[in-house]
Amino acid sequence: MSGYGWTYLDSYGEEVGHSARFEDSEAAEAWMGDSWRDLLENGVEAVALVDHARQRTLYRMGLSD
Repeated sequence: MSGYGWTYLDSYGEEVGHSARFEDSEAAEAWMGDSWRDLLENGVEAVALVDHARQRTLYRMGLSD
């Protein structure tokens, strides 16, 4: 598995979904810049950027203030 994607997390840190895969982290981050408000309105409290090729989480961030 290759590419980058977002794992969606609820307020308890539990996984509640995943984004589509992106070819690179820059594309994933650009998509998040456009999509975070919609995710937050739909109950996603935080996201984690995953590098699927290396099977590791690069970072996690909250979507609310």
